[in-house]
Amino acid sequence: MFASPLKTIICLGIMGTLFTGCATKTLMTKDNKTYTRTSQVTLIEDQVVAFGKPAQALANLPKDSLVIAGQKNSYILTQGGAQFVTLISKLDPKNIQMTKELTFYSENNDGHFSGTLPLSYVKLQEDISKKDLEFFIENGAEECSSSSDKRMNAQRFCFNLKLDGVVYPAAGNLASLKALSKPYQVNIYTHKEESYKSKSGMNPLEKLVLLPFAVAIDVISLPFQAAEKIFD
Repeated sequence: MFASPLKTIICLGIMGTLFTGCATKTLMTKDNKTYTRTSQVTLIEDQVVAFGKPAQALANLPKDSLVIAGQKNSYILTQGGAQFVTLISKLDPKNIQMTKELTFYSENNDGHFSGTLPLSYVKLQEDISKKDLEFFIENGAEECSSSSDKRMNAQRFCFNLKLDGVVYPAAGNLASLKALSKPYQVNIYTHKEESYKSKSGMNPLEKLVLLPFAVAIDVISLPFQAAEKIFD
């Protein structure tokens, strides 16, 4: 028996200095030879400079908005920022680990993005109190101890903070902000689907679109140094 005429080919990388495309799926039907291609296209790659809050109130944004100040843009969190501040304010930063880059998804490339911020907190079991456990439960943590943690009589809790936000131009006072001890990357990507009749005609590279009313803002650094220790 022969395989079905429907074939799936995964591949196609679009590499660029600032913008890249990857994870492309192509479907071909034998009858009309129509191709449908869905590509993951990176809209922006940026470096985080600091974490802070807007220096002035911004229309249509929560008062507790958190700003991820990047070299190219400001990423203002409208959801999840307050919980992030709570976690790194009340937990010992030396026990917080964050191993993944900040990756956000912009469905329509319209200045809005969403994603998750993965944090883990590890501590010796003998030092974990009932109050600690109550805090973990209140903030949606899951027990995620590794075999290595268990061998050291430690216990690990994982937080996956759901984040939503909007993109603004880079902070007007970026140079005056206290930078993290080392660069930390933030990416925003989207998906693009198109149909075509032949193998010619690659997906064009995309650029990140900012909100039409977004203007450069000043940022006030957060009043704690925990963020710097986490991203060190």
